[in-house]
Amino acid sequence: MHFTSERRLDDGVVEREFTLGEIPGTLWTPESAASAPLILMAHNNGLPKGEPRLVARARHTAACGYAVATIDAAGCGDRPRSASDQQARADLRRAMQAGEPVDEIFESFIGPLVEKATPEWRTTLDALLALPEIGGPVGYSGWTALGIRLAVTEPRIAAAGFFAGGYVPHAQREEARQVTVPLLFLLQWDDEGNPRQRALDLFDAFGTKEKTLHANMGGHVGTPWFELEDGGRFYDRHLK
Repeated sequence: MHFTSERRLDDGVVEREFTLGEIPGTLWTPESAASAPLILMAHNNGLPKGEPRLVARARHTAACGYAVATIDAAGCGDRPRSASDQQARADLRRAMQAGEPVDEIFESFIGPLVEKATPEWRTTLDALLALPEIGGPVGYSGWTALGIRLAVTEPRIAAAGFFAGGYVPHAQREEARQVTVPLLFLLQWDDEGNPRQRALDLFDAFGTKEKTLHANMGGHVGTPWFELEDGGRFYDRHLK
């Protein structure tokens, strides 16, 4: 892991950009922590690690005593995208805007994206836990499809918070039954891009004995800020 920049922010957080092979990432840590718990924070479906909503969540969480890390997975953010990826994204946007069925497009695009992203996140986790300022345990926050796969395949993850999405690949919907870590599931009731009933069915499928559903009125990007504070209490219970 090679750190390429460092900034000390006004909220007592240190922000460092890093590269790990071809993987670019950002790490936020509290200035005073000797060995902080770690939260992996992933944005949905290829949005960049510098997306303002993710950065705001990461800085707030780091200021509360956590190390927070995110990466641009293959084909996401600033990393090169293939012509087929670009076409799949365009087809998905067009179909959703036209109100056409998107299941087939979604499966063919998001399924492989999850498969490619998972080993890169696990490699990143290996490198992060080798840093002296980061300890365990490890939490996950963000993209549901990737989170399901990591919660099932990565035993170091002790708790997870998912942003509910109705469109989750079939493979991850099946894997949801194997998720056993404590889970916080956030649902926007009027999310125009994610069918509500599918999200509720997915919540029902999770195999964990400790799962909590928070539903709020509003569209896809309308998750209330207080959910971040509630999420902090959730991680405090399981990671501190």
